Amino acid sequence: MTSDNVTEAEPVKAVEPQPAKAVDDQLIDELVGRAQAEGLQLTGEGGLLQQLTKRLLESALEGEITDHLGYDKHDPAGKNGGNSRNGTRAKTVLTDVGPVEIAVPRDREGSFEPKIAKKRQKRLSGVDEMVISLSAKGLTTGEVQAHLAEVYGAEVSRQTISTLTDKVIDGMAEWQNRPLDPVYPVIFIDAIHVKIRDGAVANRPIYVALAVTVEGRRDILGLWAGDGGEGAKHWMHILTEIKNRGVNDVLMLVCDGLKGLPDAVEAVWPRTTVQTCVVHLLRNSFRHAARQDWDKIAKLLKPVYTAPTEEAALDRFAEFVDAWGRKYPAIVRLWENAWEEFTPFLRFDTEIRRIVCTTNAIESVNARIRRAVKARGHFPNETAALKCVYMAIMSLDPTGKGQARWTMRWKTALNAFDITFDGRLSAARQ
Repeated sequence: MTSDNVTEAEPVKAVEPQPAKAVDDQLIDELVGRAQAEGLQLTGEGGLLQQLTKRLLESALEGEITDHLGYDKHDPAGKNGGNSRNGTRAKTVLTDVGPVEIAVPRDREGSFEPKIAKKRQKRLSGVDEMVISLSAKGLTTGEVQAHLAEVYGAEVSRQTISTLTDKVIDGMAEWQNRPLDPVYPVIFIDAIHVKIRDGAVANRPIYVALAVTVEGRRDILGLWAGDGGEGAKHWMHILTEIKNRGVNDVLMLVCDGLKGLPDAVEAVWPRTTVQTCVVHLLRNSFRHAARQDWDKIAKLLKPVYTAPTEEAALDRFAEFVDAWGRKYPAIVRLWENAWEEFTPFLRFDTEIRRIVCTTNAIESVNARIRRAVKARGHFPNETAALKCVYMAIMSLDPTGKGQARWTMRWKTALNAFDITFDGRLSAARQ
Protein backbone atom coordinates (compact mmCIF):
# COMPACT_ATOMS: atom_id res chain seq x y z
CA MET A 1 0.00 0.00 0.00
CA THR A 2 1.25 3.56 -0.73
CA SER A 3 0.43 6.87 0.91
CA ASP A 4 -1.48 9.61 -0.91
CA ASN A 5 1.71 11.60 -1.30
CA VAL A 6 3.67 8.75 -2.76
CA THR A 7 3.13 7.57 -6.30
CA GLU A 8 4.13 4.25 -7.75
CA ALA A 9 7.29 4.39 -9.79
CA GLU A 10 6.93 4.17 -13.55
CA PRO A 11 8.27 0.90 -14.88
CA VAL A 12 11.77 1.26 -16.18
CA LYS A 13 11.95 0.66 -19.93
CA ALA A 14 14.73 -1.65 -21.01
CA VAL A 15 17.28 -0.03 -23.21
CA GLU A 16 17.16 -1.79 -26.52
CA PRO A 17 20.62 -2.84 -27.69
CA GLN A 18 21.81 -1.41 -30.95
CA PRO A 19 21.73 -3.90 -33.79
CA ALA A 20 25.08 -5.59 -34.23
CA LYS A 21 24.83 -5.02 -37.96
CA ALA A 22 25.18 -1.23 -37.50
CA VAL A 23 28.42 -1.72 -35.60
CA ASP A 24 29.61 -4.23 -38.15
CA ASP A 25 28.87 -1.83 -41.00
CA GLN A 26 30.76 0.94 -39.21
CA LEU A 27 33.80 -1.26 -38.68
CA ILE A 28 33.70 -2.54 -42.23
CA ASP A 29 33.44 0.99 -43.64
CA GLU A 30 36.40 2.06 -41.53
CA LEU A 31 38.53 -0.90 -42.60
CA VAL A 32 37.71 -0.45 -46.28
CA GLY A 33 38.31 3.31 -46.05
CA ARG A 34 41.73 2.86 -44.46
CA ALA A 35 42.68 0.19 -46.97
CA GLN A 36 41.75 2.44 -49.87
CA ALA A 37 43.54 5.42 -48.34
CA GLU A 38 46.73 3.37 -47.96
CA GLY A 39 46.42 1.89 -51.46
CA LEU A 40 45.78 -1.59 -50.10
CA GLN A 41 43.89 -4.02 -52.33
CA LEU A 42 40.83 -5.73 -50.92
CA THR A 43 41.56 -9.06 -52.57
CA GLY A 44 44.63 -10.83 -53.87
CA GLU A 45 47.99 -11.51 -52.27
CA GLY A 46 48.59 -9.26 -49.26
CA GLY A 47 45.11 -7.77 -49.61
CA LEU A 48 42.76 -6.76 -46.83
CA LEU A 49 40.82 -10.05 -46.87
CA GLN A 50 43.99 -12.10 -46.50
CA GLN A 51 45.22 -9.92 -43.63
CA LEU A 52 41.87 -10.13 -41.86
CA THR A 53 41.83 -13.90 -42.31
CA LYS A 54 45.34 -14.11 -40.85
CA ARG A 55 44.39 -12.02 -37.81
CA LEU A 56 41.18 -13.95 -37.20
CA LEU A 57 42.91 -17.33 -37.45
CA GLU A 58 45.77 -16.31 -35.17
CA SER A 59 43.32 -14.82 -32.65
CA ALA A 60 41.32 -18.06 -32.65
CA LEU A 61 44.50 -20.12 -32.19
CA GLU A 62 45.55 -17.91 -29.29
CA GLY A 63 42.18 -18.53 -27.69
CA GLU A 64 42.61 -22.29 -28.17
CA ILE A 65 46.01 -22.41 -26.46
CA THR A 66 44.72 -20.21 -23.63
CA ASP A 67 41.93 -22.74 -23.03
CA HIS A 68 44.49 -25.55 -23.23
CA LEU A 69 46.92 -24.01 -20.71
CA GLY A 70 44.34 -22.34 -18.45
CA TYR A 71 45.80 -18.82 -18.44
CA ASP A 72 46.08 -15.81 -20.75
CA LYS A 73 49.24 -14.78 -22.51
CA HIS A 74 51.63 -12.88 -20.17
CA ASP A 75 49.39 -13.75 -17.19
CA PRO A 76 51.53 -14.19 -14.03
CA ALA A 77 49.26 -17.05 -13.05
CA GLY A 78 51.02 -19.20 -15.58
CA LYS A 79 54.51 -18.64 -14.16
CA ASN A 80 56.05 -21.87 -12.88
CA GLY A 81 52.71 -23.53 -13.45
CA GLY A 82 54.00 -26.50 -15.40
CA ASN A 83 53.26 -26.44 -19.13
CA SER A 84 53.63 -23.03 -20.81
CA ARG A 85 53.78 -21.28 -24.18
CA ASN A 86 56.80 -21.99 -26.32
CA GLY A 87 56.70 -19.47 -29.14
CA THR A 88 55.08 -20.09 -32.52
CA ARG A 89 55.73 -21.87 -35.77
CA ALA A 90 54.93 -20.55 -39.23
CA LYS A 91 52.38 -22.36 -41.33
CA THR A 92 50.71 -21.59 -44.64
CA VAL A 93 47.12 -22.72 -45.10
CA LEU A 94 44.95 -22.50 -48.18
CA THR A 95 41.72 -20.61 -47.47
CA ASP A 96 38.82 -19.35 -49.57
CA VAL A 97 40.72 -16.06 -50.04
CA GLY A 98 43.99 -17.73 -51.02
CA PRO A 99 47.10 -18.93 -49.16
CA VAL A 100 47.56 -17.31 -45.75
CA GLU A 101 50.68 -17.58 -43.58
CA ILE A 102 49.83 -17.83 -39.89
CA ALA A 103 51.77 -18.14 -36.64
CA VAL A 104 50.62 -21.26 -34.77
CA PRO A 105 51.36 -21.17 -31.00
CA ARG A 106 53.22 -24.05 -29.36
CA ASP A 107 53.53 -25.34 -25.79
CA ARG A 108 56.57 -26.82 -24.11
CA GLU A 109 55.02 -30.24 -23.59
CA GLY A 110 53.87 -30.47 -27.22
CA SER A 111 50.37 -31.47 -26.10
CA PHE A 112 48.56 -28.56 -27.77
CA GLU A 113 46.40 -29.79 -30.68
CA PRO A 114 44.90 -26.86 -32.66
CA LYS A 115 41.38 -27.41 -33.91
CA ILE A 116 40.84 -24.56 -36.34
CA ALA A 117 44.10 -25.29 -38.19
CA LYS A 118 45.00 -28.86 -37.26
CA LYS A 119 48.48 -30.31 -37.47
CA ARG A 120 49.37 -31.30 -41.04
CA GLN A 121 46.17 -29.63 -42.28
CA LYS A 122 46.97 -27.52 -45.34
CA ARG A 123 43.47 -26.46 -46.34
CA LEU A 124 40.72 -24.97 -44.23
CA SER A 125 37.03 -25.85 -44.49
CA GLY A 126 35.48 -24.75 -47.74
CA VAL A 127 38.45 -25.37 -50.00
CA ASP A 128 37.91 -29.14 -50.16
CA GLU A 129 34.26 -28.58 -51.02
CA MET A 130 35.27 -26.09 -53.72
CA VAL A 131 37.63 -28.61 -55.34
CA ILE A 132 34.92 -31.30 -55.33
CA SER A 133 32.38 -28.84 -56.75
CA LEU A 134 34.70 -27.83 -59.60
CA SER A 135 35.40 -31.48 -60.39
CA ALA A 136 31.68 -32.29 -60.36
CA LYS A 137 31.11 -29.58 -62.97
CA GLY A 138 33.46 -31.39 -65.34
CA LEU A 139 36.84 -29.71 -64.71
CA THR A 140 39.84 -32.02 -64.92
CA THR A 141 42.45 -32.10 -62.16
CA GLY A 142 44.68 -29.92 -64.34
CA GLU A 143 41.91 -27.37 -64.85
CA VAL A 144 41.11 -27.28 -61.11
CA GLN A 145 44.83 -26.80 -60.42
CA ALA A 146 44.98 -23.91 -62.91
CA HIS A 147 41.82 -22.33 -61.44
CA LEU A 148 43.20 -22.36 -57.90
CA ALA A 149 46.50 -20.87 -59.10
CA GLU A 150 44.83 -18.14 -61.17
CA VAL A 151 42.09 -17.08 -58.77
CA TYR A 152 43.68 -17.75 -55.38
CA GLY A 153 47.40 -17.84 -56.16
CA ALA A 154 47.57 -21.28 -54.56
CA GLU A 155 49.80 -24.10 -55.78
CA VAL A 156 47.98 -27.39 -55.33
CA SER A 157 49.28 -30.56 -56.94
CA ARG A 158 47.14 -32.74 -59.18
CA GLN A 159 47.70 -35.63 -56.81
CA THR A 160 46.30 -33.56 -53.93
CA ILE A 161 43.23 -32.67 -55.98
CA SER A 162 42.71 -36.32 -56.90
CA THR A 163 43.08 -37.30 -53.23
CA LEU A 164 40.49 -34.70 -52.26
CA THR A 165 37.94 -35.98 -54.74
CA ASP A 166 38.61 -39.54 -53.57
CA LYS A 167 36.89 -38.52 -50.33
CA VAL A 168 33.56 -38.88 -52.09
CA ILE A 169 34.07 -42.63 -52.63
CA ASP A 170 32.99 -43.52 -49.08
CA GLY A 171 29.92 -41.32 -49.49
CA MET A 172 29.23 -42.94 -52.84
CA ALA A 173 29.25 -46.43 -51.30
CA GLU A 174 26.87 -45.32 -48.55
CA TRP A 175 24.57 -43.65 -51.10
CA GLN A 176 24.58 -46.72 -53.36
CA ASN A 177 23.45 -48.92 -50.46
CA ARG A 178 20.91 -46.60 -48.81
CA PRO A 179 17.35 -47.88 -48.17
CA LEU A 180 14.81 -47.07 -50.90
CA ASP A 181 11.05 -46.51 -50.99
CA PRO A 182 8.78 -49.58 -51.06
CA VAL A 183 6.95 -48.48 -54.25
CA TYR A 184 7.88 -46.36 -57.27
CA PRO A 185 5.41 -45.46 -60.04
CA VAL A 186 8.16 -45.35 -62.68
CA ILE A 187 11.84 -46.26 -62.93
CA PHE A 188 13.83 -45.11 -65.96
CA ILE A 189 17.01 -46.99 -66.84
CA ASP A 190 19.51 -45.65 -69.35
CA ALA A 191 23.22 -45.92 -70.06
CA ILE A 192 26.04 -43.44 -70.55
CA HIS A 193 29.16 -44.80 -72.26
CA VAL A 194 32.61 -43.88 -70.95
CA LYS A 195 36.14 -44.83 -71.97
CA ILE A 196 37.93 -46.90 -69.34
CA ARG A 197 41.56 -47.99 -69.62
CA ASP A 198 41.67 -51.56 -68.38
CA GLY A 199 44.65 -52.90 -70.27
CA ALA A 200 43.31 -51.21 -73.39
CA VAL A 201 40.93 -48.26 -73.62
CA ALA A 202 37.39 -49.50 -74.27
CA ASN A 203 33.87 -48.08 -74.21
CA ARG A 204 31.99 -49.26 -71.13
CA PRO A 205 28.37 -48.48 -70.16
CA ILE A 206 27.46 -46.95 -66.82
CA TYR A 207 23.79 -47.52 -66.08
CA VAL A 208 21.71 -44.93 -64.26
CA ALA A 209 18.40 -45.83 -62.60
CA LEU A 210 16.19 -42.81 -62.02
CA ALA A 211 12.90 -43.24 -60.19
CA VAL A 212 9.91 -41.03 -59.64
CA THR A 213 8.59 -41.24 -56.08
CA VAL A 214 4.92 -41.41 -55.09
CA GLU A 215 5.22 -37.68 -54.21
CA GLY A 216 6.54 -36.89 -57.71
CA ARG A 217 10.16 -36.27 -56.70
CA ARG A 218 13.14 -37.40 -58.75
CA ASP A 219 15.35 -39.97 -57.04
CA ILE A 220 18.46 -41.50 -58.62
CA LEU A 221 18.61 -45.02 -57.18
CA GLY A 222 22.14 -45.98 -58.17
CA LEU A 223 24.95 -46.40 -60.69
CA TRP A 224 26.28 -49.64 -62.14
CA ALA A 225 29.20 -50.22 -64.50
CA GLY A 226 28.61 -52.75 -67.25
CA ASP A 227 31.29 -55.01 -68.72
CA GLY A 228 29.76 -55.83 -72.09
CA GLY A 229 27.88 -58.91 -70.88
CA GLU A 230 24.55 -57.19 -70.37
CA GLY A 231 21.98 -59.99 -70.44
CA ALA A 232 19.26 -61.30 -68.15
CA LYS A 233 21.82 -62.44 -65.56
CA HIS A 234 23.43 -58.99 -65.43
CA TRP A 235 20.08 -57.23 -65.00
CA MET A 236 18.87 -59.77 -62.47
CA HIS A 237 21.82 -58.79 -60.28
CA ILE A 238 21.05 -55.05 -60.53
CA LEU A 239 17.29 -55.33 -60.04
CA THR A 240 17.69 -57.77 -57.14
CA GLU A 241 20.02 -55.26 -55.47
CA ILE A 242 17.36 -52.56 -55.84
CA LYS A 243 14.70 -54.90 -54.46
CA ASN A 244 16.89 -55.87 -51.51
CA ARG A 245 17.15 -52.18 -50.63
CA GLY A 246 13.40 -52.13 -49.98
CA VAL A 247 11.65 -51.74 -53.36
CA ASN A 248 8.75 -54.19 -53.36
CA ASP A 249 6.77 -52.83 -56.31
CA VAL A 250 7.41 -50.83 -59.49
CA LEU A 251 4.45 -49.94 -61.69
CA MET A 252 6.39 -49.28 -64.90
CA LEU A 253 10.01 -49.56 -65.95
CA VAL A 254 11.07 -47.54 -69.01
CA CYS A 255 14.25 -48.47 -70.88
CA ASP A 256 16.00 -48.38 -74.23
CA GLY A 257 15.38 -51.98 -75.31
CA LEU A 258 18.18 -53.25 -73.09
CA LYS A 259 18.92 -56.92 -73.77
CA GLY A 260 17.69 -59.28 -71.07
CA LEU A 261 16.02 -56.56 -69.01
CA PRO A 262 12.34 -57.52 -69.56
CA ASP A 263 12.98 -61.12 -68.44
CA ALA A 264 14.82 -59.94 -65.33
CA VAL A 265 12.06 -57.45 -64.45
CA GLU A 266 9.42 -60.18 -64.69
CA ALA A 267 11.43 -62.40 -62.35
CA VAL A 268 11.98 -59.66 -59.73
CA TRP A 269 8.69 -57.71 -59.96
CA PRO A 270 6.09 -59.86 -61.79
CA ARG A 271 3.47 -57.07 -61.90
CA THR A 272 5.77 -54.46 -63.45
CA THR A 273 5.08 -53.23 -66.98
CA VAL A 274 8.22 -52.82 -69.13
CA GLN A 275 8.03 -50.00 -71.67
CA THR A 276 10.51 -49.36 -74.49
CA CYS A 277 11.42 -45.72 -74.98
CA VAL A 278 9.74 -44.65 -78.24
CA VAL A 279 12.24 -41.85 -78.88
CA HIS A 280 15.12 -44.33 -78.77
CA LEU A 281 13.18 -46.68 -81.04
CA LEU A 282 12.85 -43.88 -83.60
CA ARG A 283 16.52 -42.94 -83.34
CA ASN A 284 17.54 -46.55 -83.89
CA SER A 285 15.24 -46.71 -86.91
CA PHE A 286 16.96 -43.75 -88.55
CA ARG A 287 20.31 -45.51 -88.24
CA HIS A 288 19.11 -48.06 -90.80
CA ALA A 289 17.87 -45.44 -93.28
CA ALA A 290 19.41 -42.90 -95.62
CA ARG A 291 19.33 -39.34 -94.34
CA GLN A 292 17.09 -38.12 -97.16
CA ASP A 293 14.38 -40.61 -96.09
CA TRP A 294 14.26 -39.69 -92.41
CA ASP A 295 11.40 -37.20 -92.65
CA LYS A 296 9.25 -39.59 -94.73
CA ILE A 297 9.90 -42.47 -92.33
CA ALA A 298 9.11 -40.30 -89.29
CA LYS A 299 5.86 -39.18 -90.89
CA LEU A 300 4.67 -42.76 -91.42
CA LEU A 301 5.82 -44.00 -87.98
CA LYS A 302 4.09 -41.23 -86.04
CA PRO A 303 0.59 -42.73 -86.55
CA VAL A 304 1.97 -45.99 -85.13
CA TYR A 305 3.07 -44.62 -81.75
CA THR A 306 0.18 -42.14 -81.48
CA ALA A 307 -2.51 -44.70 -82.31
CA PRO A 308 -5.47 -44.85 -79.87
CA THR A 309 -5.21 -48.64 -79.49
CA GLU A 310 -2.77 -51.46 -80.13
CA GLU A 311 -5.00 -52.75 -82.95
CA ALA A 312 -4.87 -49.37 -84.65
CA ALA A 313 -1.10 -49.27 -84.18
CA LEU A 314 -0.81 -52.65 -85.95
CA ASP A 315 -2.81 -51.32 -88.90
CA ARG A 316 -0.63 -48.21 -89.17
CA PHE A 317 2.52 -50.33 -88.88
CA ALA A 318 1.29 -52.54 -91.74
CA GLU A 319 1.02 -49.39 -93.86
CA PHE A 320 4.61 -48.51 -92.97
CA VAL A 321 5.78 -52.02 -93.93
CA ASP A 322 4.02 -51.75 -97.30
CA ALA A 323 5.77 -48.42 -97.97
CA TRP A 324 9.28 -49.10 -96.66
CA GLY A 325 9.61 -52.78 -95.77
CA ARG A 326 11.35 -53.74 -99.00
CA LYS A 327 13.88 -50.90 -98.87
CA TYR A 328 14.51 -50.99 -95.11
CA PRO A 329 13.74 -54.50 -93.75
CA ALA A 330 16.05 -53.84 -90.78
CA ILE A 331 13.64 -51.14 -89.52
CA VAL A 332 10.74 -53.56 -89.77
CA ARG A 333 12.64 -56.21 -87.78
CA LEU A 334 13.60 -53.59 -85.18
CA TRP A 335 9.97 -52.67 -84.51
CA GLU A 336 8.75 -56.26 -84.63
CA ASN A 337 11.36 -57.34 -82.06
CA ALA A 338 10.45 -54.41 -79.79
CA TRP A 339 6.68 -54.64 -80.29
CA GLU A 340 5.87 -56.40 -77.01
CA GLU A 341 7.68 -53.73 -74.97
CA PHE A 342 6.60 -50.87 -77.28
CA THR A 343 2.82 -51.28 -76.99
CA PRO A 344 2.05 -51.16 -73.22
CA PHE A 345 1.74 -47.38 -73.06
CA LEU A 346 -0.95 -47.48 -75.82
CA ARG A 347 -3.35 -48.93 -73.25
CA PHE A 348 -2.97 -46.00 -70.88
CA ASP A 349 -4.32 -42.50 -70.34
CA THR A 350 -2.80 -39.62 -72.32
CA GLU A 351 -1.03 -38.28 -69.21
CA ILE A 352 0.76 -41.60 -68.70
CA ARG A 353 1.61 -41.88 -72.39
CA ARG A 354 3.29 -38.48 -72.40
CA ILE A 355 5.44 -39.42 -69.42
CA VAL A 356 6.51 -42.99 -70.19
CA CYS A 357 6.88 -43.12 -73.97
CA THR A 358 10.30 -41.50 -73.67
CA THR A 359 13.33 -41.54 -71.39
CA ASN A 360 13.66 -37.74 -71.73
CA ALA A 361 13.18 -37.64 -67.96
CA ILE A 362 16.63 -39.16 -67.59
CA GLU A 363 18.21 -37.49 -70.62
CA SER A 364 18.80 -34.23 -68.71
CA VAL A 365 20.69 -36.20 -66.09
CA ASN A 366 22.74 -37.92 -68.78
CA ALA A 367 23.54 -34.56 -70.38
CA ARG A 368 25.16 -33.38 -67.15
CA ILE A 369 27.06 -36.65 -66.87
CA ARG A 370 28.31 -36.40 -70.46
CA ARG A 371 29.72 -32.91 -69.83
CA ALA A 372 31.69 -34.19 -66.85
CA VAL A 373 32.87 -37.33 -68.66
CA LYS A 374 33.83 -35.62 -71.93
CA ALA A 375 36.40 -33.38 -70.26
CA ARG A 376 38.36 -36.35 -68.97
CA GLY A 377 38.79 -38.35 -72.15
CA HIS A 378 39.16 -41.72 -70.46
CA PHE A 379 39.46 -43.10 -66.94
CA PRO A 380 42.18 -45.33 -65.46
CA ASN A 381 39.65 -47.72 -63.92
CA GLU A 382 35.99 -48.36 -63.21
CA THR A 383 36.08 -46.70 -59.78
CA ALA A 384 37.40 -43.43 -61.24
CA ALA A 385 34.60 -43.41 -63.83
CA LEU A 386 31.91 -44.08 -61.23
CA LYS A 387 33.35 -41.37 -58.97
CA CYS A 388 33.13 -38.82 -61.79
CA VAL A 389 29.53 -39.75 -62.61
CA TYR A 390 28.55 -39.75 -58.93
CA MET A 391 29.95 -36.24 -58.38
CA ALA A 392 28.12 -35.02 -61.49
CA ILE A 393 24.72 -36.25 -60.31
CA MET A 394 25.30 -35.02 -56.76
CA SER A 395 25.76 -31.50 -58.15
CA LEU A 396 22.39 -31.56 -59.95
CA ASP A 397 19.81 -28.96 -58.98
CA PRO A 398 21.66 -27.22 -56.09
CA THR A 399 18.78 -24.76 -55.51
CA GLY A 400 16.00 -27.37 -55.55
CA LYS A 401 14.01 -25.43 -58.17
CA GLY A 402 14.34 -28.26 -60.68
CA GLN A 403 12.90 -30.73 -58.17
CA ALA A 404 9.95 -28.41 -57.56
CA ARG A 405 9.23 -28.14 -61.30
CA TRP A 406 9.56 -31.90 -61.62
CA THR A 407 7.01 -32.50 -58.84
CA MET A 408 4.47 -30.13 -60.42
CA ARG A 409 4.91 -31.77 -63.84
CA TRP A 410 4.19 -35.23 -62.41
CA LYS A 411 1.15 -34.38 -60.27
CA THR A 412 -1.49 -35.12 -62.93
CA ALA A 413 0.34 -38.20 -64.21
CA LEU A 414 0.54 -39.72 -60.71
CA ASN A 415 -3.21 -39.44 -60.30
CA ALA A 416 -3.63 -41.27 -63.62
CA PHE A 417 -1.13 -43.93 -62.48
CA ASP A 418 -3.08 -44.55 -59.28
CA ILE A 419 -6.32 -45.10 -61.18
CA THR A 420 -4.77 -47.21 -63.95
CA PHE A 421 -2.82 -49.45 -61.56
CA ASP A 422 -5.71 -50.15 -59.17
CA GLY A 423 -4.59 -48.02 -56.24
CA ARG A 424 -1.11 -49.48 -55.82
CA LEU A 425 0.25 -45.97 -55.24
CA SER A 426 -2.44 -45.10 -52.68
CA ALA A 427 -1.54 -48.22 -50.76
CA ALA A 428 2.10 -47.10 -50.68
CA ARG A 429 1.15 -43.71 -49.18
CA GLN A 430 -0.74 -45.29 -46.29
